[in-house]
Amino acid sequence: MKFGVVTFPGSNCDHDLIYAMRENLGQEVVHLWHKDHDLQGCDFIFLPGGFSYGDYLRSGAIARFSPIMDEVIAHANKGGYVMGICNGFQMLTEAGLLDGALLHNASTRFICKNVHIVPASRSALITQNLEHKAYKVPIAHGEGNYFCTPDVLKKLQDNDQVIFRYCDENGRITDAANPNGSLDNIAGVCNVGKNVFGLMPHPERAADEMLANMDGRKLLAQLV
Repeated sequence: MKFGVVTFPGSNCDHDLIYAMRENLGQEVVHLWHKDHDLQGCDFIFLPGGFSYGDYLRSGAIARFSPIMDEVIAHANKGGYVMGICNGFQMLTEAGLLDGALLHNASTRFICKNVHIVPASRSALITQNLEHKAYKVPIAHGEGNYFCTPDVLKKLQDNDQVIFRYCDENGRITDAANPNGSLDNIAGVCNVGKNVFGLMPHPERAADEMLANMDGRKLLAQLV
């Protein structure tokens, strides 16, 4: 498996992802630039977190039109794997590769802290072999409040497309464990084809022993 990590103007988690995949998981990783028109034969594309284009208009709204996104969309439409983390998740909803939208946090404040998430989908690549328990992974976003219409939510639930939900440390899905007001405590979703994933928490920031948290590594390892 060959992984590609795209850097956009304002990305700040691209090198975290490269390190996690290359150093922690021993994978071949290519650094891609947002103006590229070539995915360099990568099987799996990551859109990292950060503040692409300063989050002007809406988070991810301008990055969606970067030249490389035409290649990313084509790759996804052919069944290739794509994952957006935080700002990358926002890009995928703006590009129409994932349903829903990421609104301002219910608190209207930027939130940066560890949270717990529990796997939901039993058929998606990233969750199907994970133990059903709470995983501690950090979040850092101002617009992580997942929203969609009732009919889209029903589709996500019926098709097993919700990949993670916010929970407490014991795996209980409660309102108190929801950090940003996301509908149905949703922390991540995938597309119908189960090859495009969006996740608000940052597993790459919990993937090294020096960070005293390896839960994120367990999530990323499912993609290898």
